[in-house]
Amino acid sequence: MLATTRKAAGLFIRGALAAFSVCALLAASASASPPWKFNHSQLMTSETIVGTSLESALTIPGLTTKCEMPYKMTMENTAGTGKGQITQLALNNCTTNAAPCTVGAAAASGLPWPLKLVTVMADYVVISNVKASLLYQGEECVLDGVLVKITGSAGGLFNNSNSRAEFSSSSFAATGTELRALGSKIEWNGVLTTEATGLHMGEALEG
Repeated sequence: MLATTRKAAGLFIRGALAAFSVCALLAASASASPPWKFNHSQLMTSETIVGTSLESALTIPGLTTKCEMPYKMTMENTAGTGKGQITQLALNNCTTNAAPCTVGAAAASGLPWPLKLVTVMADYVVISNVKASLLYQGEECVLDGVLVKITGSAGGLFNNSNSRAEFSSSSFAATGTELRALGSKIEWNGVLTTEATGLHMGEALEG
């Protein structure tokens, strides 16, 4: 009986240690902060990046809006962590998936928006303090005359193979980020391209 008890205790301790090790590994991965790189070399100065959105869609419950999103950001590594800020961003040529609804005005506000790189089993770009607004029009549009304000944060998977940040429901879940409008969580599905315009012009950005 005593031997059985000791064996069970040993199995419990080993199981607890294994679980602790897994949790510690996940915590370390989640808290890792990778640097920006160009051609596998860490960025040593600041750099300016420009880009635009591909297949970008914002979905408020019942209505999806697609916009072109040209942007500009500055970036650098601080204490080994990739950081930056989006200094310019426009919402152009916006359309909706509902014929009665058009977008009368669209704009980003509160710029610059800070951002950083984080690792959660993969590298992600996390944008904070996001603020934007969409004004819908149309006599038969349920949101006619409503200025929809979007706020929150957005996390996108950074793909080193094409130097793009890919935003989706899974990337938001992985980074614990969320965008809200009209009192509800909304979705952003899209891809942001990157192009260096400074010393690293023509080089591929890596996270």
